[in-house]
Amino acid sequence: MDNALNLETSQAYQTQLARERDRLRILLEVNNVLVNSLEFPELFRGIVSTLQRVIHHDYTSLALLDPVTGLLRIHALDFPGRQGLLKPEMVIPRDGSPAGRAIGEGRTVVVRGNEFDAYNSEVIKLLRAEGLQTILCIPLTNRGRTFGSLNLAGRRVDAFTDTDIEVVQQVAAQVAIAVENAVAFKEIDALKEKLSEEKLYLEEEIRNAFNFEEIVGESAAIRRVLAQVELVAPAGTTVLLQGETGTGKEVIARAVHNLSPRRERTFVKINCAAIPSGLLEAELFGHERGAFTGAAARRTGRFELAHGGTIFLDEVAELPLELQPKLLRVLQEGEFEPVGSSQTRKVDVRVIAATNRDLSAEVAAGRFREDLYYRLHVFPISVPPLRERGSDVELLAQNFLERNCKRMGKAPLELTSDCLRRLRSYHWPGNVRELENVIERAVIIARENHLNLRDVLPLHNIPQAAERRCTEAAAPVPVVRTKGELREIERETLIRALEEAKWKVAGTQGAAAKLGIPPSTLTSRMKALQIKRPS
Repeated sequence: MDNALNLETSQAYQTQLARERDRLRILLEVNNVLVNSLEFPELFRGIVSTLQRVIHHDYTSLALLDPVTGLLRIHALDFPGRQGLLKPEMVIPRDGSPAGRAIGEGRTVVVRGNEFDAYNSEVIKLLRAEGLQTILCIPLTNRGRTFGSLNLAGRRVDAFTDTDIEVVQQVAAQVAIAVENAVAFKEIDALKEKLSEEKLYLEEEIRNAFNFEEIVGESAAIRRVLAQVELVAPAGTTVLLQGETGTGKEVIARAVHNLSPRRERTFVKINCAAIPSGLLEAELFGHERGAFTGAAARRTGRFELAHGGTIFLDEVAELPLELQPKLLRVLQEGEFEPVGSSQTRKVDVRVIAATNRDLSAEVAAGRFREDLYYRLHVFPISVPPLRERGSDVELLAQNFLERNCKRMGKAPLELTSDCLRRLRSYHWPGNVRELENVIERAVIIARENHLNLRDVLPLHNIPQAAERRCTEAAAPVPVVRTKGELREIERETLIRALEEAKWKVAGTQGAAAKLGIPPSTLTSRMKALQIKRPS
């Protein structure tokens, strides 16, 4: 009798030792998988393969709590024979599911048979339809924070013994650490990608930067604009810049950003008219890999790049109607979804928009949403055209002249009286951008340290009214001229005569005859004044 009892005790002890050995082996195997896995797919496959060898079950999933939306995101699924039933990375409400209950209460939840009827989740209904009778949800907790659950399900009502549950709980403790590491790794990888995108973007910005670093001007019109910039910059309010093409709306936008608390973060710009409408959504909000043909990799959108900073939407009136609700959602809720993704992302971005159109007229014509218009029209600033800025034309021209001379390695050039006359008289339909281009061309063709706007801004391009003002302004002649002024007047007169004579010096139609001087005198004065026929 005693021998039989001892044998039974010995066998029970051996069985207990075998179970403990199996448990430790499982924990060791799981630990090895977790240590070597930093991405969800690989991590999940290792957990599933290990658990299946010791615990019979038909379904495995990993649910993580989205801290932004409060929803549950099923990051991994294993359902042999029914892989297409549930989509990977699907989103479900936290309430109404056993996984949500396990996370909310911070304890293991086991649901069997008719107990499923207490849950309204669509996922639970699908699993029940597939014959699953038991689901085990173990919360994932690390450092006092519960952020997900490890879920197993089986087709038997008596699935998962107390011993099985104890083993899975011990595995879940290791899984929680590994999942947090994987989430952190994913976030670090995303941040590295974002920083890389920002670096490329900023390098492009440096290459394409404007030729001036500050707003140049002293006119009353530009002072009014700067006063508005100083008012709105610290407020973080959405700004709408209105003005003709080339008036410098981007420079005003940069001034708003640089005077705001966001100046240490990124200033991102995008021209809504320069990108095909089919690609504009992906450019603004980013896209996932495989979202459309040619999307070989995930791409960070401009709004995500501008997180914490400012985004400048130039030519916002060109935004397609179908895309306008998504911009409205960012303005109202601060959230968007990348193309090809169901994951909502939050951003903190200040929006500055610009247009050369009348947006209220676009609304009336049905080409622009009225609700979006009012969201953008919070603080409108009208940027004046160059023709309304008076003497700013000369200040800007001098600024562009100095910068272009330095950039091209040329000796400093001066704006002559003829240059100033032409600059003041022209009506500048292309505004500051046209002025910048005119000065750049003049510096390129300048010869012998002499700036000449005659070839880049001829008088026949000046409207008749402006030409009359030009003539009237030039009529009064000072009583006293300096030696340099007299030399310049003589030089301009000779050049004008030579141009009219097509650079013919002698003869009845020559410049000397037009001037009433001998050809030898004209030749001598041309040499003294360094006048040469253009090549």
